[in-house]
This record gives sequence, structure tokens and C-alpha cells, in this order.
Amino acid sequence: MIKDGKLLSTFEREYIRMEKTDYFDSLRFFEAMWNEGVYLGVLPSIDPLDGIEVDLRIARILNHV
Repeated sequence: MIKDGKLLSTFEREYIRMEKTDYFDSLRFFEAMWNEGVYLGVLPSIDPLDGIEVDLRIARILNHV
């Protein structure tokens, strides 16, 4: 059981900062996540423009900030 959440958070940030990944590690990670999405049936999207209105609305809001 974790008793000191702040210490764990500090450890996680330091670990991520010190961990060095290269392009090929990231590509393998992405490919594994994509394959899992295909296996679960959520990728590829049936309609790639599904939900584009929400994305455009968020983009407009963020561009005006």
C-alpha cells in the first residue's frame, strides 16, 4: 500500500525524465497499441469523420485563448 503519494509522484516524474526512448521504441509501442485496438474492434474507425464537429469546436476555443 502506498502511504506517501507525494513521494511516489516525485519518483514517477524522475523515472520518466531519466528513461530514454528512441524513435523505434516509440514506434513499436504505437504499433502494439494499434494492434490491441484492432483486436478489441475499436480501430480502425468505421467513420473517420465521426465526432469531427467536437474536435473543430475544441480547436476554435483553444485558438481563441
